[in-house]
Amino acid sequence: MAEPISPSHPSRVASFRNEWSALLECASASRDRQRLAGLLRSVDWSRLLVLADEHGVAGQLAACLRSLEDNSVPPEMRQALVERQRAQIFFTLRLTAELFRILERFTFEGIGALVVKGPVLAVQAYGDPSMRAYGDLDLLVRQRDIRRATELMSAAGYAPAVPLSAIDAGKIPGQYLFSKPNSKLIVELHNDLTLRYFPRRLPLEDFFARQIRVRFDAHEVPALSVEDELVLICIHGAKHFWERLMWIADVAALLSRQTGIDWERVADSAQAVGAERMLHTGLRLAADLLRAKLPDKVQAKVQADVMAARLAEQTGKWLPAAGYAPPGLFERALFRMRMRGGMLSAPAYLLRLSLSPTEEDWMVGAGAEVQRHGFLDAVRRPFRLARKYGRGGKS
Repeated sequence: MAEPISPSHPSRVASFRNEWSALLECASASRDRQRLAGLLRSVDWSRLLVLADEHGVAGQLAACLRSLEDNSVPPEMRQALVERQRAQIFFTLRLTAELFRILERFTFEGIGALVVKGPVLAVQAYGDPSMRAYGDLDLLVRQRDIRRATELMSAAGYAPAVPLSAIDAGKIPGQYLFSKPNSKLIVELHNDLTLRYFPRRLPLEDFFARQIRVRFDAHEVPALSVEDELVLICIHGAKHFWERLMWIADVAALLSRQTGIDWERVADSAQAVGAERMLHTGLRLAADLLRAKLPDKVQAKVQADVMAARLAEQTGKWLPAAGYAPPGLFERALFRMRMRGGMLSAPAYLLRLSLSPTEEDWMVGAGAEVQRHGFLDAVRRPFRLARKYGRGGKS
């Protein structure tokens, strides 16, 4: 029986240089088997496993190693990956079943919803809902339906992080989060008010009008068009400073699998929300790090965006550490402004993010605190952000 792998401490991932090169090759859109075999000869397998877990690409690593000869991968490594994938499959099945139940309830009540990221992205980018690691379900729901959706989720046994009193008071959180006690089930509802990292308010009705149906597990679910999904995941990666490889791998995999992308629609979707540079940075990272192929015209436009190239290079400095060596507070602010671009729009974007309170600022829970004045919440927010992001990397 193979000995189990004893992983290194995650906080040391920044020093896993050989393992990082191997992981990039495994996640690449066009893998070089000969180069990969050479890289794997010099890796510490426990470090490689930790790095894959921290970057959320254990599924890609498992698929990559399965294609290699048996004697090139230690049996304990294969076993560790099999166990991780089995656990992910079981969890995915639970989440998928819950997704179908929620959509059925919402449809019965006349609540429109679009599934974003999670299982739909896994199918669109990898062809397998269990291939990509995700821990929750994300849905787009119109603001007018949030109160009724909260009532339905509560009736289904979920505990809302944002109570009805806060919704009635007009408070807008970062997301409407629901968790089921004694389980790991988490559902987040989003809309054009909560997705504040979009530089401009997203045209939610246009997203609903362009929706498609994605089929998995013998069901079809409503989802964003591939073009809108691509823009959304690039904005999501930018929101998190591209600190995990999984967000770049998603872009590369989506580009590789979805060969019929309408690039004019992608450009229009990005322009509508002011996210051209976020899109260019995501495409640049996918092309440079994971060899994703872009059409010539798109490649030329991305290459011409000098600031996107600088942002991609900057991202490469902290990316291998998977969030354990994040940019400092000033660097974060500058990065956000450069992501937005424009002499006036960039500082305005940063100012809006800095002064738009979320549930962390108005402390959902006590009824009296929910009624706080919005101006005071906005004033408190920059100080909370300074405390939060002045502490360094994740624990």
